[in-house]
Amino acid sequence: MAVVGCYVGFSRVLVAVFPVFLLAWLRFGIAALAMPHWLRAPAGAAPLSAHEKRLLFVESLFGNFLFSICMLYGVSLSSALAAGVIMAALPAVVAILSRLFLKERITTRVALGIACAVAGIGLVSASRQGPAGGPDPVLGNLLLFGAVCCEATYVVVGKRLARDIGARRISALINLWGFALVAPLGFWQALGFDFGQVSPASWALLAGYSIAASVLTVWLWMTGLRHVDAATAGTFTVLLPISAGAVGVVFLGERFGTAQAAAFALALAGIVLATWPGPGGRAASA
Repeated sequence: MAVVGCYVGFSRVLVAVFPVFLLAWLRFGIAALAMPHWLRAPAGAAPLSAHEKRLLFVESLFGNFLFSICMLYGVSLSSALAAGVIMAALPAVVAILSRLFLKERITTRVALGIACAVAGIGLVSASRQGPAGGPDPVLGNLLLFGAVCCEATYVVVGKRLARDIGARRISALINLWGFALVAPLGFWQALGFDFGQVSPASWALLAGYSIAASVLTVWLWMTGLRHVDAATAGTFTVLLPISAGAVGVVFLGERFGTAQAAAFALALAGIVLATWPGPGGRAASA
């Protein structure tokens, strides 16, 4: 989630160079070249069931395709400040979905952890001096909230997939689905795009974005989901807006003062509350 927040922040640079659908298509294509060997099933593994195939499609539809489109368009139309505020809703949305669809129990400590996380990110977002708003902040904010819902769906569905399928294979399969879903729109935008005007620095940033978004973060997330429940995992999504804010402070020169420090402390306290082992040695929500 920390890496996701970083590439969300830096995506503002990329959407100024590439059209959104082309950017998403290139991302999935570059990532596919990096992990073809992850597609193979382990020796002795059972074939994917029809249910697992449907879940893989849903995981990619929401977590890759729709999240990328909503996030990229939302950031370009709104502002970094609005993105931080809206992305702070991730832990709460994940907890609600995990309760509804996975029947996972939300303990008092997890609920308090979610409250601390949301309060902390709300504070840091409200107090930051971000850049001016985009051309259509209302639509941008709606798209950013759509990205939150897509990411929350990705977390919950990923928990179910991670029970039976390896993290690397999930990463490769949902990336291929993402590539296929965005291919018609990406190809359409590629026809009228001047690739010669893209600088080497932009290509390098695109390559790093692609590997981080489709390879590294998916593998880390799916591996982690094998060991914690979705509600606890949802609390860690607080690191997304934290790292996005850090990118703004370090690379965009945004102000970091007492209010921002207090907000970061609240967010980290939320993680500790939700994940500190209880009397039985298990996490609070396990």
